[in-house]
Amino acid sequence: MRISCPYCGERSIHEFSYRGDAGPTRPVTPAGTPVDPALLAFWIDYVYLRDNNPGLHRELWYHVGGCRAFLKVTRNVTTHAISQVEAVR
Repeated sequence: MRISCPYCGERSIHEFSYRGDAGPTRPVTPAGTPVDPALLAFWIDYVYLRDNNPGLHRELWYHVGGCRAFLKVTRNVTTHAISQVEAVR
């Protein structure tokens, strides 16, 4: 598999590091506030529960062997075909 970096061009997958699903939003915990049980359940969902659906999936990748940029890659998890690569700003 090859990823087309917007800065370096097309590169081997071995230059990149997978950094996880680009979809979930990280929960915000205000400093110094008591832990809310509902927020704790949201954190458990964020960390442990992931859908594993076939088809297109948005992922974060880090270009370790190149420009060291974070990329958002849209990939078909069934065929591994990459349809879009964009820089994370």
